[in-house]
This record gives sequence, structure tokens and C-alpha cells, in this order.
Amino acid sequence: MEGKTNSASHQLSPSSWNRFEECPRKYWLSKQKLPKKAGMPASIGTVIHNSVEDLCNLNLELVNTNEDGWFYEVSKEIFQKQWSAEKKIFLATPRHSRWKDDLLEKSFQGLMGAVNILLSKAELDIPNPSEISINSWKSVQKIIISTEGTLFSECGRITGRLDLLISEIRKGKSLGWIVADLKTGKPPKVELDKKVSRQLRLYRDLVVSNHPNHPPIKVEGWYSSNQKVYLETGPSVIEEAFEAWKQMSPSDKPLLATPSDASCSFCEWKAWCPSWWVAKNDGILSSGNMFRDEVAKLIRFDKESAIALFERLLPDGDKGELQNSNQRFGAFLKDKSLDKLDEISKNKPNNPLFLGSIRFNRKTAYLGDWSEIIEWNPLNN
Repeated sequence: MEGKTNSASHQLSPSSWNRFEECPRKYWLSKQKLPKKAGMPASIGTVIHNSVEDLCNLNLELVNTNEDGWFYEVSKEIFQKQWSAEKKIFLATPRHSRWKDDLLEKSFQGLMGAVNILLSKAELDIPNPSEISINSWKSVQKIIISTEGTLFSECGRITGRLDLLISEIRKGKSLGWIVADLKTGKPPKVELDKKVSRQLRLYRDLVVSNHPNHPPIKVEGWYSSNQKVYLETGPSVIEEAFEAWKQMSPSDKPLLATPSDASCSFCEWKAWCPSWWVAKNDGILSSGNMFRDEVAKLIRFDKESAIALFERLLPDGDKGELQNSNQRFGAFLKDKSLDKLDEISKNKPNNPLFLGSIRFNRKTAYLGDWSEIIEWNPLNN
């Protein structure tokens, strides 16, 4: 959308900044071209964002807008197309769980929530999307300045993905610009999360720096699930971003690991991080209640009965080496996990494994589509 040619050795984005602050090692691992992981919440977010962009840029001359409910039908068609495209990408990603088609309707309502916010910004009170007329949607399109664009700082070191830049209008007159970031996740109970607040302000700061003669600018978080808008008015974070960029320089050696429940619980790089496993065994991290992650070796496996016996492995030092524990547990497997363990048992049965999201019911373990089985392959060099 806006910005300069990227000539920086590396870039800071809101997501990479958050990752670095949580744990420099996590940030470093994310740059090592490891197999990517796909998750339903992120994919649903992508479907909604892409559908909003398509509706904002809809060529109304190519749509039969004379039929009642035309907008709802067009929205459904666009959403289904984006849903199918994202499903294909999801299933082609090396690491993914089960694609949940049963979430389609609920996700579509998220799109309608975003549409309702756009209608309100165009000063239109239309509670039912099926009642949107061609003139109504033209009014929405009229306030849109740009959609889904990449922002860069002058030097190219700071970047971000902006959802919408629109005109703020009141009684038909423009008061300035709104930098809008569409959120499809759980809305805040009271105020924006600190990381979300910083993200919004960084987008605002980049728009400001790219438009020296800009009108008054607001920045807002739009939550599609509850259709609420959260205004962010905090100070600039651009200088803070440049300071963080300096610390995030590329390195051939792993950066410092700072394991904690906050940084490790949902980290997708555990199979390559020995520090996480050491911290868990040292009691720095909670063991988890129903769902746990383990490093183990396969003792026995019977595909026909879908049962396996594992032995938990313990860290031997802090470089990823392992030792036996004689702590064993049985597991029932199904779906993707069953197929993966069958493959491993035939090709590399003696290799240590990372078992992610094991569901424990007392002493019995269950692995299915929600779980991961990956070779334990810590990176230390």
C-alpha cells in the first residue's frame, strides 16, 4: 500500500517484535525456515480479512444488485471462495490440525460483524445485511482510502500489514483518517491488550511518517465478534521500535532463551528448543493439566489396535541431549497421529520424538488430529 523500497538487512513487524520480547530464542527459531504450523483461528482470521478486502473492492457493475438480498448472497459467495482457498493452503502446510468445516457459519458471522462496523463508519444504520442497497455499499466504498497494504518506514526497517485506511465522516463531512485494524479473535473485557495497543500505534506512526501532510488521524481496533470499536490514543512507539530492531539483528547462533509459561505454552518451535525441555524438567514451567507436551521414545506400537507405549526422556545437559527415565505411559492414537506414528515406526523407530498436545485422562494418553508427533531435533548451532 505505502512505503519505501525494502533494503534493510532485517525487518521488525508487530508479530516479530512480540515474539522477540517473549523469548529471543523463539524469534530466532522462527527465522530458521523450519516447517510452518497452521491453526484454525489464524486461518479463519485470514478468510475474514480477505473477504472484507474483496467486498471493499467489489466492482458493483459486475454484480446483479437489483435482486433482494444481493449483498448477503455476494458476501456468502466471496466468503466460500476464500474459505476453500484457505483450506487448501492449510492442508498443504507441513504441520496442521483438522480443518473444521463446522466453523464456517460462525466464521461468516464474523465477516458480517466487520461489515456492520463499516456500515456504522459510513453513517448507515442497516441491521440486516440482506437489506444493503447498491447506494448503501457505494457509500461504504466512498470512505475507503485503501485496504490490506504493507506499510514501511522510510528506511524499510519497520513494517506492518494495515487492514484499512478510511475517511472519518460526520454528517457526510470528512474529519480526517482512521487507521483500522480488524481483529477476529476474542475481544478485550475492558481495554486493549498491551501488545495490541502497541501494534495499533505502530501502524498509526507508519501512516503518519509516510504522509507528512496528513489530516487528523485516529487508530482503532475493530473486533468483529462483538462488533465493537476500541480507540487507541497512546503515544508514539516508533523510536521504541527502532531500538528493538537493533537488538533483533540476524545471528548464526541461537539467541538467548527465556522460558516461561507465557512464552512457551503456545510456542510452535518446541521440537527444536532444548531450553524449553530443560525448564519444564527443572520446574520452571508448569506441567499442564489435561494437555501436555513430552519428549519421548517409542517402545511398542500396534497400528491395528492403535495403541503405543512411550518412555519419557529427560534432558542430559542443556544442548538437547537426552537420557532414559524408565517413566512409561501408554497412548491411544487416531487420525493424523496414528498415521504419523505408523510412518515413524517403519522409517525411524529409534529416534526421539516430540509429542505435542497429548490429552491425558488420569494416566492414559490420547493423540489425535489436535496433536503433533515430530522428530526431536534441537538447534544449537
